[in-house]
Amino acid sequence: MPKGNLRFWIVGLVALATIINYIDRGALGFLWPEISEDLGLSKTDYAIILNVFTFAYAFGQTLFGKIFDWIGVRLGFVLSIVVWSAATMLHAVATGLTSFAIYRAILGVSEAGNWPGATKANAEWFPINERALAQGIFNSGAAIGGIVSAPIIGALFVFLESWQATFVAIGALGFLWLIPWLIVYKAGPDAHPWISEEERQFILTGQRNAETNEVAEYAPGSGEILSRKESWGVILASFFLDPIWWLFVGWLPLYLNETYGFGVEEIAVYAWIPYVGAMLGAWFGGLLAGNRINAGWTVNRTRKTVIALGGVIMLVSLLATTQASSPLFAVLLMAVILFGFQTAVGNIQTLPSDFYSGSSVGTLAGYAGTAAKLAVVLLNFLIPIITIESYVPAFVVGAGLAIMTVLSIFIFCPDVKPLKPKTA
Repeated sequence: MPKGNLRFWIVGLVALATIINYIDRGALGFLWPEISEDLGLSKTDYAIILNVFTFAYAFGQTLFGKIFDWIGVRLGFVLSIVVWSAATMLHAVATGLTSFAIYRAILGVSEAGNWPGATKANAEWFPINERALAQGIFNSGAAIGGIVSAPIIGALFVFLESWQATFVAIGALGFLWLIPWLIVYKAGPDAHPWISEEERQFILTGQRNAETNEVAEYAPGSGEILSRKESWGVILASFFLDPIWWLFVGWLPLYLNETYGFGVEEIAVYAWIPYVGAMLGAWFGGLLAGNRINAGWTVNRTRKTVIALGGVIMLVSLLATTQASSPLFAVLLMAVILFGFQTAVGNIQTLPSDFYSGSSVGTLAGYAGTAAKLAVVLLNFLIPIITIESYVPAFVVGAGLAIMTVLSIFIFCPDVKPLKPKTA
């Protein structure tokens, strides 16, 4: 381990931004029982608002993938979090379906920047053998956000006695985050004034492929990225996997409300539990991948093994959730599902930096994010239709998606290693 850990301060700040991201986006679901009663909105209205957000989020993934490649990680995060924090505050003045949809669209586009930005920061700041761990730390921010958002939003709602004031309070968090970010993130590892020379060389040298001793320097344009089957493996895996996460992010509060009659306070008691499993899975997937690479496994064997393990965990626990007999048992099974999800997703999200370098990393991450969110849109249209009597069909759909995720990697990514130009 080199002297100095500036890279972990960087990924820690990105994880903190992700926690704020999830608090801001999760507020609508947690406060929906009060909002719907106050404004006379329905479950169908909720699905529409959720899909407006998701469409915008899908578009924002590709947009911000390009923006981060253009203006860099430091300013890219500033732009993303300023806009999404302002959009969160604007929810307080929403008066109906149309205004909620508009503010939710702004939130979706801007929050999307967090993911291609994190992937690009990971590629710049971490050697290959630590990238899954770094992605796991970042992804644990999403899990921790899920854990703390329910009690934080519930407590703010009780204290402020207003869903409008709650949106304003959580929107302010992003502006506070800017202070340490602008102080700490001055440049990349090659030029940052605070980094030790030992850590700088550890990062830059560690970005060489262990099997070829080469630095990945293949950074093609969009056309060539989309012509490679490996890129489509990443895109399809993201397409199939992401709806499993959003099944809980978007619909868990409504599931608890409709299945067990829970209100805001009761939802806050239970809804954080699945995200504990997600947090542990994010760390586990990253640590397991790093351990196997350090033990001599190839990147190809490591990524596929950890992704497949996550897929099996999701498949078994999603099917078991169809038989859940109590709210506590249900959310504990959901914790196992999200453990499996995070075990797999961190290694899938490192694949763009395993295959490409430079500007191509953010671009492919953006394309994969867009595909993932379009799949979530389809899920959101489907959920109100298939959950009229129970949420069992939704969990069965999730089990099928887990299978397709693993197959996408094994079929389209025959060897996970830096790609070379087709003319080479």
